[in-house]
Formats: sequence, C-alpha cells, structure tokens
Amino acid sequence: MLPTVAALVVDAFALSILPPDALWRPLLWIAAALALLWVGIQPAGDDRDDLLPALAVLVAGVGLMEVTRLSGELGRRQEIGMVVSLALLVLLRPLLEGYRRWARVKYLWMLLSVALFAIVAVAGTEVNGAKLWLRFAGVSFQPVELIKLFLVFFLAAYLAEKGEVIAQSAPWKPRENLRYLGPLVLGWGSAMAILVLQHDVGMAVLFLGAFVTMTYAATRRLDIVFSSIAAFAAAAIVAARYFAYVRVRVDVWLHPFADPLGSGYQALMGLFSLAAGGLFGTGLRLGHPAIPDVATDYIYAAWSEETGLLGAVILLALYAVLFARAFGVARRRPDLYSKLLVVGLASMLGLQIFVIVGGVLRVLPLTGITLPFISYGGSSLVANFLLVDLVWIASGLGVRLRGAAGIRS
Repeated sequence: MLPTVAALVVDAFALSILPPDALWRPLLWIAAALALLWVGIQPAGDDRDDLLPALAVLVAGVGLMEVTRLSGELGRRQEIGMVVSLALLVLLRPLLEGYRRWARVKYLWMLLSVALFAIVAVAGTEVNGAKLWLRFAGVSFQPVELIKLFLVFFLAAYLAEKGEVIAQSAPWKPRENLRYLGPLVLGWGSAMAILVLQHDVGMAVLFLGAFVTMTYAATRRLDIVFSSIAAFAAAAIVAARYFAYVRVRVDVWLHPFADPLGSGYQALMGLFSLAAGGLFGTGLRLGHPAIPDVATDYIYAAWSEETGLLGAVILLALYAVLFARAFGVARRRPDLYSKLLVVGLASMLGLQIFVIVGGVLRVLPLTGITLPFISYGGSSLVANFLLVDLVWIASGLGVRLRGAAGIRS
C-alpha cells in the first residue's frame, strides 16, 4: 500500500496548485478513500506487484490535474469518472479475482461484443463523424472501451486452448489452419470491420496489435503475424483511397500546412504547444494551448507545453515502467491463460500510448483515441483501471499456481 499512498501524496500536491474554485473537493476525498480501499483489498499471493496500482493512481492524478486546469467543468466530470472507476474496482473485486473461470465462456465475450456493437449501430450518438457513444439519462458511455477488454478475454481463452495446435499446424496446409484459425480470425476480423465502418480507426489499430502480439506469444508463428499486418496495411491503403474520413487524417498528417486554418489547424497548434514548452516548460497552469479538443486528443501537447521536454519524458517514463511491470507479470505466470491475458492487456495499453503520442508528435496519423489515465473520458478511465486491476490480480497468483499448466490449473 505504501507506493499508492506516496502516489496519492504526489497527486494531492499537484492538485493543490489549482485554484480552489476549480475543484469539487468532496469528490476528491471520496476518490482518495476509494483508492486506499482498492489497494487495501490486496490480491492474494506474495508475488503481487503493488507498484502497478500506485502508477495508475499517480498518472490518473496527473491527468485529473491537467483536465481540470484546461476546463473546470470537464475536471468535475473526470472526478466523477475516477470515483466510479475506483468504486467499481472495489465492488467487482470478487468477480475479477475469479477471472480464470472466464476462459470457460470464451465465446460469450464475442457475443457480448457483437451485441454492444449492434446497440451502438442502432441507438448510438455520432460525435466528430464517428458513431461510438451511447447516451442514457444524461450519461455518455463508449462501449468500445469494454469491447477491447472482451476481445482480449476471448483471444486469451481461445489461444490458451488451441495455441499449441495452431503452432504445430503447417502454414502450407490451409484446411488444417482454417479449422483452428477460422473462429479466431472470424471473431477478430468482424470486430475490425465494424470498427472501420464506425470510423474508429484508432481502436482498430489497437485490436490489430493485441491480436498479433497474443497470437505470436501463443504460437510463435511469424507467418500469421506478417499476414495479419499485410492484410491490415492493404486495408488501410484502400481506406485512405475510398473513405473520406481516413483520407483527411492522412492528408493532415502528411501536409498540415496545406490548410493551416482548417483541417490542419489542430495538428499545427499541437506542434506549436510542444515547441512553446522548451526544455522545462512554461510552468503548471501557465500554458495557453489553443488546440481544439485539447483535453482529449491533444492533452499530451498541453502537458508538454507546461512541463517541457522534461515533463513529457517523465510521463512517458511512468508509462514505460507500468508497461514493463505488466509484461514482467506475464513472464512470471505459470498458466498459459493468465500469461496470454496479461500480454494482451499490456499490449493494448502500450500500443494505445504509442498511437496517441505518435499522433501528437506527427510520427503517425492522429486516430482520436485517448491517452490512458490522462485524457478526459470516463469510459476510458473505467476500462484502464479495470485493465490494471486485472494485471495486478494476476501478479499475485504465482505462489498458488506454481507448476500449473494451461487454463485447467
């Protein structure tokens, strides 16, 4: 618990920099109490990695500070999202600790995903050209944040059961490969196609990364990896040619100065904010990022302007430690299902950070996904806290499962 207490102290110091009228302090006290309660209900096992929740709480606190600084109203909503996230972790702990039983209902996760996609298609709300949101009683929720977890649950269970057979299948025997790879590719491919049709290219990239990483971890078959990447690249080229929303993103990425006051404005203002930060930044609360959707798409640029290159690197270092510790948990798991589950969750987290930061720096086209724990968004906050909690729970299973094998252990 000590690392999390230290993280809360740092968060409290950061939030104290904000003006008192910018904060809804009762919610902050509730969030802090829930964080301590969450960490206090520790997973069993001597191998648990208590640095995982501490890093999540620390980065989420930094995100809350930055979102509140940019918009008091969005900050209050983010506080509510944090309270809801931490409360769910406490309430769902018994269910989450039994995650290994989820492997028995692997196809249920795909059915739930399809059902959520269908509900969004029928009753969803369109924002910025993408129909991804559900609104109910004044509350908005993005189901794809849960779907990304469901996909990992399905892939982990299927590959834990069939991975060895797939690994031994000869690549030049299509019938043999189709028998075992068919359900896997069908489930993943359907999700990818729906995401593209819903204009959510960023999440499609995350799904590709999780599929490739988990499949390789389970089978060590490079032909599946390369063919998946090649198929996605071909689809991306076709999409950039025939889908206007993809073509615009690629054009802005390659030629932001072609329309500096129109489609290229956001990208250019992001670059100017990064440059304004210099080495040490303008100082907390002293940045002036004139960037559209700064609290979601470009919060990394706003943070970098206020804290400079030093702060930008420190934030990436915190993410790197979280990512490395998660993969360390995967290496220590004796059962294949837990190993694959953690690999999938960690790859989702790491790739999401890479894609959004790469988009802000113009290394990649901007895709519109959120920066985990930092960007404004309650759905993302809930999903990422659940992700870290599952990895933390898995980290404590080493002693009880030592010498076990497969999902049956």
